[in-house]
This record gives sequence, C-alpha cells and structure tokens, in this order.
Amino acid sequence: MSSNLSVSELSERENPVPDTCERYKFTVSYDGTLYWGFQRQKGRKTIQSEIEAALTTLGWEETGIISAGRTDSGVHAEGQVFSAKLSWKHSPEALRAALNARLPEDISVKDVERVPDNFHARYDAFSRTYRYRIYFAEVRDPLRDRFRLRLWPESDLKTLNQAAHILLGEHDFRAFGSPPRKNGTTVRRVIASGWIPEDRDEIAFEIEANGFLYHMVRRMVFLQLQWATDRIDWKTWEDAVLNAKPTHPGIAPAKGLSLYRVRYEKL
Repeated sequence: MSSNLSVSELSERENPVPDTCERYKFTVSYDGTLYWGFQRQKGRKTIQSEIEAALTTLGWEETGIISAGRTDSGVHAEGQVFSAKLSWKHSPEALRAALNARLPEDISVKDVERVPDNFHARYDAFSRTYRYRIYFAEVRDPLRDRFRLRLWPESDLKTLNQAAHILLGEHDFRAFGSPPRKNGTTVRRVIASGWIPEDRDEIAFEIEANGFLYHMVRRMVFLQLQWATDRIDWKTWEDAVLNAKPTHPGIAPAKGLSLYRVRYEKL
C-alpha cells in the first residue's frame, strides 16, 4: 500500500464505513489563535481534533476527516472545507446546528451539503484563496491585533500592487516555501493576486492559486512589504518570483492570514 496516502485515506480503504452513510461537505470558519494548526497532532490542540471529537458524538466512525488545506499554527479560516461520511437521518441544516452545538466558540460550521461519495475535499478543489490582513496605526489596537498585522507608517497600495502583479501565472515558487510532500514540485499557478482596501485604514493581500507551499503566502507578504518600504530593491523581488532565487528568509506573522475560500468547479 502506498505510503503517500494520508491517514484519512488509508482508513477509508481498511475500515470502510457502512453503505448507509452519506458523504457531506462542510464549510467551516475558525479563529486559529489558540490552536496548533488544522491537522491533528498528538498531544496538541488542533482544529481537526476538535471537529472530529464533535463528529464522534453524532455517530461518525471514520478515522479522519479530509480537508481542503492544512492551515498552520495561528492561521485562521473563513472558508475551510472538509468532508466526512456520516449516517444522519435529518437535514444538512440540522447537522450544521448539531455540530455547532458541540464545537467550541472559536470554530463554526457555516454550511453543510450532501455530495457524491467520490467527492474529495482536497483533490477536487479547483483553487484556494488566502487573505492576509493589515491595519495601519501608530499604536496597537487590541480589538484588531488578533486577526491583523499592525504597521506604521502606511504602505502605498499602488506600490504593493506593482509587486503583487508579477505573481500572476505559473512560476516556480521555491523561494517562498517548501512543498507539502517530500520531493514534490514547487511550481504553482497563481490565478489572482492583489492588494485591496478593506476599511479606511485596513488593507488585505488576496491571492488565489491552484495550490500553495508551506509558508508561501506569509513569505510573499513579508517580501512585498520589504519592497514597499525600500528595504529590498525591485530586482531582489523579481528574482525571487520569476527566477526562484532564494532571498531574505523573513516571514509575516501567522495572525494576519486566513484561508478565505476554496473553489470547486463542479460536484
């Protein structure tokens, strides 16, 4: 049996759930501040472990849920997706309510829908979109600090978008991160990339791609901010993107990053 299969995928082959079960697609949001990322880790509090504990009380019998992505420690989500098979006699809306009643307040299921049995939350995803949020203030704002990076003075949106534009298309992004699997490719296709205003003194970097490397978005944010504040020159940024040339190893804090959306072409 291939060693590349995840625990969840192995469990489906070795311990198939009863045929009476149906597969459901769950869209979930969470505040990742107090968690060691999404993926289950022995002895650590994770988003996956909390969700699976709640599902178990509803009769779920699989070994592991399958998610669209594995956010790092401290990273948030507004549109994370996972799938699970469950014997449930009521509506998807009732399943959402039952699951939310069993989850901690910093995790919320936003939507539940029945999907074909061959639906795969990770491999069927057409793209994923991340947002990295920043606010500009001379002194910190405790009500915003949990989900945004504070900067001062302000960075110019036009300058940042000049940097974001060259990320579009297919590139080798090895300068920004490592692949999820050993010896995996570092080539990714960026579908959309840009900085957008969110409020009077808040902006966000939004990027959509067919996949991401570990720490890819946070390193992109860090380097773009370095360019916008004249700490690196344009050639350094351009070489990192277009020529996969290693550069400054800095990384933006996890708290500003959120998995914003996962898109599927069809179900």
